[in-house]
Amino acid sequence: MSLRSATLLFVAMLTAGFSFAAEQRVYKAMILDGQNNHDWRSTTPMIRAALEKSGRFEVSVVTAPPSGAPAVQWDAFAPRFSDYDAIVSNYSDFGAKPTPVSFLDALTRYVREGGPLVVVHAANSGMDHYPEFARMVGMGWRDGDRLYVDDEGRTVRQPKGQGPATAHGRPFKWTVRMWATDHPVCAGLPRIWVHQTDELWAAPRGPAQEVEILATAVAPETKQNEPVIWTVKYGKGRVVATLMGHDADSMKCPGFAAVLARGAEWAISGQVTQKPPADLPAKLD
Repeated sequence: MSLRSATLLFVAMLTAGFSFAAEQRVYKAMILDGQNNHDWRSTTPMIRAALEKSGRFEVSVVTAPPSGAPAVQWDAFAPRFSDYDAIVSNYSDFGAKPTPVSFLDALTRYVREGGPLVVVHAANSGMDHYPEFARMVGMGWRDGDRLYVDDEGRTVRQPKGQGPATAHGRPFKWTVRMWATDHPVCAGLPRIWVHQTDELWAAPRGPAQEVEILATAVAPETKQNEPVIWTVKYGKGRVVATLMGHDADSMKCPGFAAVLARGAEWAISGQVTQKPPADLPAKLD
């Protein structure tokens, strides 16, 4: 073998080694909980298990002070967001005392400067005293514009004050329809699949700026394709929001786990290396 051929072979092997190492990197994820109008104590372990099962994440749980905690507790609570590759929020102050602005300033700054954020179910809501949070997550249980998808796959915007308010009925088993099938979070998943019994919100609302809807489900209240998975571009950061995950039972769905882990990886790197789950209840069209 010539010296040139040997050099090229060595470079190819070295490059392949770097590629393999990058694909195998284990990311540091922080689950934020401590307040929520849902049972965060039972759902945080499910979120953690889904992330760890993917093999891509080392997970830490950071629990915020409870609602109404003295200011001194919040002063001492200052997680270093920059120590983590992604934040997964299972936190909301909906119906509770407002979260200190200093904490929300730090969180939004982390995302704006490029930090990835994944927001689960009720964590899309709350923090109404801090408008920038609504901008960061796009939509939730609040006033604002409504986005939905028509039957041709076009995103429709309904301005604030028009159409239905955000609502939900009893949990039921609903069908998820993937629209952004080429998006890394969705790629390889069935275009239509069945989600375990869960609470489905109709007409989530908010600023809805720089939002891409990845998947929808038909809400009985509106009979329209309501967003259940979407992304938001916020500054330099990527946000993935899912309305799946009302309780621990709904999080047992392999589809929830897949979207959570794939969404976190994409928010970090812009790609997904995880294989689609083999046990996802599919209804192929």
